[in-house]
Amino acid sequence: MSSEISRELTDTPPNSDHLTDYDRAQLKLYARLLDAEADGAALSEVAHHLFGIDAEDEPERARRVHDNHLVRAHWVAEQGYRDLLTNA
Repeated sequence: MSSEISRELTDTPPNSDHLTDYDRAQLKLYARLLDAEADGAALSEVAHHLFGIDAEDEPERARRVHDNHLVRAHWVAEQGYRDLLTNA
C-alpha cells in the first residue's frame, strides 16, 4: 500500500451520517479516488496504487474495496465536507 495513504485502511469505510475519524484519515485517498474516477483510471491501477491490492489476484476484493470507498468519497465530497467546515 502507498505510504501516502493511512495504514488504518479497511476494506469497508464507515457508514455514518457524519464525518468519522476514519474519513478524516482518508481524505487524501478519497480525493485521489475521485480524481481517478474523473480520469477514467482502470480499476487494476487504482486498486494497486491506492489500496495495495492486486486486482488480478483478488478481483472481487479489489472491486469491493474500490467501490465502497468511492461511494464514501462521493458522500464526503457532496455532504460530509460540511462537518469539516463546522468543526474546523
